[in-house]
Amino acid sequence: MPHSPGQDQTTVVDLPAGRLRGATERGVAVFRAVPYAAPPVGDLRWRPAQPHTGWSGTRDATADGPSAPQMYVEGGDPVLGGHGSPPFDEDCLTLNVWTPAADGARRPVLVWIHGGGFVSGSGSLPGYSGETFARDGDLVVVSINYRIGPLGYLYTGEQGERGEEGEQGEEGGGGNPWLSDQLAALRWVKENIASFGGDPDLITVAGQSGGAVSTAALAGHPETRGLIRRVILQSPPFGLDLPDPAAYTERTAAYLELAGAKDLAELRTLPWQQLIGAAGGLFAQTMRWGYWPTPFLPVVDGVTLRTHPAQALLDGAAAGIDVMIGWTREEANFGFALDEGYAAATREQVTDRIAETFGSEAAAEVYAAYERARPGARPADVLMDLITDELFRVPAVRLAEARAAAGHPVWAYQFDLPTPAYEGRLGAAHCLELPFVFDNFDQWAHAPFLAGLAPAVRDGLAYAMHRAWISFVRTGDPNHPDLPHWQPYDTGRRTTMRFDSVVTALDDLAGASRLLHGPARTSGRTSAPLT
Repeated sequence: MPHSPGQDQTTVVDLPAGRLRGATERGVAVFRAVPYAAPPVGDLRWRPAQPHTGWSGTRDATADGPSAPQMYVEGGDPVLGGHGSPPFDEDCLTLNVWTPAADGARRPVLVWIHGGGFVSGSGSLPGYSGETFARDGDLVVVSINYRIGPLGYLYTGEQGERGEEGEQGEEGGGGNPWLSDQLAALRWVKENIASFGGDPDLITVAGQSGGAVSTAALAGHPETRGLIRRVILQSPPFGLDLPDPAAYTERTAAYLELAGAKDLAELRTLPWQQLIGAAGGLFAQTMRWGYWPTPFLPVVDGVTLRTHPAQALLDGAAAGIDVMIGWTREEANFGFALDEGYAAATREQVTDRIAETFGSEAAAEVYAAYERARPGARPADVLMDLITDELFRVPAVRLAEARAAAGHPVWAYQFDLPTPAYEGRLGAAHCLELPFVFDNFDQWAHAPFLAGLAPAVRDGLAYAMHRAWISFVRTGDPNHPDLPHWQPYDTGRRTTMRFDSVVTALDDLAGASRLLHGPARTSGRTSAPLT
């Protein structure tokens, strides 16, 4: 549930936009629901984020604001137990700040971008609280809300004029409203974070899943050159084939029909609840057997997003940025392991799915390779390992390979600890590393996927990971005294840190997947933009 007021003392900060009154919670100063852009309502729907006009008097910042509108089911889902809860509202472009003190100490800054398949999530989720990072790492932590689902990712076809600095004109529309929100939030951090005790010249952006795609897009964006020092990419689905505007046209047309609108002007008049309801129909229309469902995607429009975010990390603005990238061992189990339909998958079905990537001649051989790697594997297990490789592991490894070959810093990890929940069917699933990274299991008590974890193993691994993330944010090097030595990834040893009940640095941990999905093998659909 969102946080509500309950502070021991108040904290006041003066910003150019106005005065804020936050609270001190368990020794950390917190400022909630701070606006970083104007409410994207009315004619501002699907337009680039606009500056906030500020406020008079003292603005209360002791309670969370509304999260971005999204689909919601009472009781949540069987894995996370939910990834966002009411209240929802279009007036959601706010952020939260945690700091040890709003002073002049110039602490390293960590900006967290939540994931959620581009359709769910909130920067105000208790699990994403920056409290532990602020307290344990002496960091200033910022989490943001941004437009998601149809309000953030529907491609409308409108483009504004470009100014001298490359920014879109205020009168035009634009693609990728989510990205304009995040850029506005980063500019806000750059301009205001010193007032909260942060260093505007030492910003790390981190995100998980769709939030990691956002993180990469921001790091490679021309407008952030020199603004981001480091990035942490947790389980980025870089294997997604991101559409250009022409490829997205059919999906936009389908959504208009589902929403009952003939054009964008009419769509702007509909209540957001109707827009979110229509998104459910798009899920059904775009779903393909054996693929992770993604009804809404970033659009590589050549204007707001010029290239695939993974490619953007290789040159230009992102070339010199420190990068940590990782994945979980069984990413795809999150979406498929508890689905009875997939549990009944046949060898023939999975072989046909493999053929879409590797070609029909190689499909049987690739199936056998996956079977050997997981003795006793059912067809569903082979399918989930394939999806994990295509969408997450192999594209992440390719990015690490490319950056290492170019002499750019990169650190790689794999999260291996399986959860006992659901008789172990989830394995080390997508999202499972999150409570370990934040080291705040009390804030994840609602999450079914943590059931049965041994506290000693759980807490020891969380300490190792949480401190590694802190070290990376502070220095660009994740090593700390309670971690085996972690070397940067290179094309010789390919060192990858394995986070499990025993933490170990291994050479070429993903080698089997890397070689299996090499360019010579994948004659069909390629799973990543980097080759």
